[in-house]
Amino acid sequence: MGELRSRAVPFVASGPSGVAIRTRLKYLTPDDEKVLWLVGAHLGSLASRDLKARCRDGLEHSAEAWAVRKRGLTPVSSSRWAGAITKASHDQWALARRGQLAHIQNLEAGVRTLTHRLSQPVGQKGTKQAPGGYRSRREWHAKARRLRVLQDRLAAARAGREAGVVHVVRGGKRLARARHHLDQAGLTEGEWRRAWEAERWFLAADGESGKRYGNETIRVSPDGEVSIKLPAPLTHLANAPHGRYVLTCRVAFAHRGGEWADRVAASRAIAYRIHLDTGRDRWYLTASWQIPPTPTLPLEAALAHGVIGVDMNADHLAAWRLDAHGNPVGAPRRFFYDLTGTAEHRDAQVRHALTRLLHWARTCGVKAIAVEDLDFAAEKTREKHGRRKRFRQLISGMPTGKLRARLASMADQTGIAVIAVDPAYTSRWGAQHWQKPLTTTTRKTTRHDAAAVAVGRRAQGHPIRRRTAPPPAHRRDEQGHRTVQAGLGVPGREGTRPRIPGPRTRSVRAGRGANAGNQNAQHRSGRSAEHGSWQQDSLPLCL
Repeated sequence: MGELRSRAVPFVASGPSGVAIRTRLKYLTPDDEKVLWLVGAHLGSLASRDLKARCRDGLEHSAEAWAVRKRGLTPVSSSRWAGAITKASHDQWALARRGQLAHIQNLEAGVRTLTHRLSQPVGQKGTKQAPGGYRSRREWHAKARRLRVLQDRLAAARAGREAGVVHVVRGGKRLARARHHLDQAGLTEGEWRRAWEAERWFLAADGESGKRYGNETIRVSPDGEVSIKLPAPLTHLANAPHGRYVLTCRVAFAHRGGEWADRVAASRAIAYRIHLDTGRDRWYLTASWQIPPTPTLPLEAALAHGVIGVDMNADHLAAWRLDAHGNPVGAPRRFFYDLTGTAEHRDAQVRHALTRLLHWARTCGVKAIAVEDLDFAAEKTREKHGRRKRFRQLISGMPTGKLRARLASMADQTGIAVIAVDPAYTSRWGAQHWQKPLTTTTRKTTRHDAAAVAVGRRAQGHPIRRRTAPPPAHRRDEQGHRTVQAGLGVPGREGTRPRIPGPRTRSVRAGRGANAGNQNAQHRSGRSAEHGSWQQDSLPLCL
């Protein structure tokens, strides 16, 4: 048996550092939509040009180069619009660099796996720690060719990273590829063109504390009036003083509207973004701001009232409540979601499942939820899982990052702490030690329910294995507390307590039961019934 990998210590996840809320821009006039189209298209062209310049600078970028780009954009927009565009370009380049590093790490993992399997004899069986060889000579040859392809891709990616070269598509790579497959995307050329232009617009402005209502570029007053500072070439479209255009509609934020109103009244920084959903033909306004991180509770304080262990699966969340001692309480709960369809549908399904989970936790009085610190980034490669295509699709579709981020944000508002635990062996050990004992005639415990118990016990610092103490000789513990446990090598030491045949009530005296004549079935000194795998050997009377 190989050695078990080391497990990380559970920790309380930190809360969100920012807030983003959205509302709809209703009842826009044709003139309003025309101005938004013109402003978005003009600033989008400037953003594309600036991103190209930022990518051209690569690793040689400096603060002076940033200032030069900003000075070049100021005459054709404004100082604040230029600052927002250059900052967005820098953030986009940094995001592309992080994605490039993740791609390189993925290629390196694939090369390592292929190299190891190609070095094994054909038909060699693998182990739990390492995969074996390929099944046939034909498969070995195909994988050898793929190894060369991955090595070439890895060399090109490393060379690009060293040179600071990144590849960014403003508007999105998926939408760009859909231009060549309009039938599969269900779009006409005109619909695609409209969506492509809308995605390449730039209508976002960072806030600034101390300025009126927290933002001078896109300003929203406390009564919901939205006004935009027009770029210099479009100032002739202004309908308000100082080159501003005021929309005819009024906005209101239903979610966290009180917090937004407090920041606007205090003129604290708020960033705004206006975008068009071409599929629904609706305009939206998004407001965002930073918040100080919520102080995390100590682990002991969060676990004082028990914990709810959660096991995340492809179609549901399996949860079970545990008391402060690690014992399952009540019945397990399952919160289902459907991850098919559009990204908006999947996001709504995840939010709905987490909302029901948090409502149940608040009803139970529990102040902590334990989840696995999952990350399938290095576990869903084609080379690692081979023919298991459906399994790769399964783990690729699980929104681990989005679920963790949303759970931390939503739990912070309810005062519930989120505890992240190491996911190692939780499903296997949970099914081994908890699935059968928790199954009754009226309740069928699944493997996922048992894994939720394992997650909760690991968060509390308890071992996942169930340890059973030997039964006492009498109800009064006249022999004292027995602390000797079975040795590590004794089989069945972690199993359930075996049943001892014979009388079990005080109404039946010793020697009067059904097994009175069977000395081995009774609890007698020197008999085989006393020397079970779960019992302690008797002490010698003399030494």
